[in-house]
Amino acid sequence: MMTKRLIEQLDVPKDLSGLSKHERTQLAVEIREILLEIGDVCGGHLASNLGVVELSLALHSVFESPKDKLIWDTSHQCYVHKMLTGRLSEMFSLKKAGGLSGFAKRDESVHDAFGAGHASTSLSAAIGFAAARDLDGETHSVVSIIGDASLSGGMSIEALNNIDAVKGNFICILNDNNMSISKPVEMLSNYITTLRRLPLYGFCRRFCEKSLVNIPFVGELLKRKARVSLDAIRHFFVIQKQIICLIFLAFV
Repeated sequence: MMTKRLIEQLDVPKDLSGLSKHERTQLAVEIREILLEIGDVCGGHLASNLGVVELSLALHSVFESPKDKLIWDTSHQCYVHKMLTGRLSEMFSLKKAGGLSGFAKRDESVHDAFGAGHASTSLSAAIGFAAARDLDGETHSVVSIIGDASLSGGMSIEALNNIDAVKGNFICILNDNNMSISKPVEMLSNYITTLRRLPLYGFCRRFCEKSLVNIPFVGELLKRKARVSLDAIRHFFVIQKQIICLIFLAFV
């Protein structure tokens, strides 16, 4: 008799928070195996889902769906989310008549807070969810998961301009996977790419990591802190460039 996979023995997502590190690793391996099987049988979005296995596990371990709202931008990367919210046995019906949708779908599950099929909509939707929550006096979390390609869309930029109005718990997770249907273009994409390729930036990052990691006891912690600091510096210069461009346009 074939032994059941770990994912088939769990009451998901409720049981995820109690798993050990070894069990989480095993679960990630099993999920990737299932994704490959789904890709072979049903087609659909494979790479985008393979890339969010650990992220999806973390989200459903930390947050309490459907009370907490998980909003996937475009939602072509929500296959793992579907497996972890009671739809594992239906996964091979993906994209078939009467089967599961290849995207998040509100009437398919209470865990699909926002139905999506277009990019750059998650931040605006999440702000709406958060505003409604605050008006109702509730305290649950609202989480938007968005890719770097979707972040450059007009609706995302507009949402970022209004995000400071949200007062409650609101989280945006940027899945910076450098992937999009078309090659990213124009100022924001080009400038971020330029910063990443700066020899000085690369040298500083490698020097810090190699030097700090050898410090006893706290080396790994300092290495992570250094990465955060370098990323903050890069972000600062990106913001400065945007401000300069906006000032220039205001006087043209």
